[in-house]
Amino acid sequence: MESATVVSIGIAVVVLAITIFSIYTAFGPPSAELSDPFEDHED
Repeated sequence: MESATVVSIGIAVVVLAITIFSIYTAFGPPSAELSDPFEDHED
């Protein structure tokens, strides 16, 4: 494989991993620990 192909695949894998981790954190079990800043500061 050419080095450009390896770098492209590597970048795609990193971006995909960050996206999957973000979705898991936002909607999965860890989301129970997240707080809503708008609810914390109601006047």
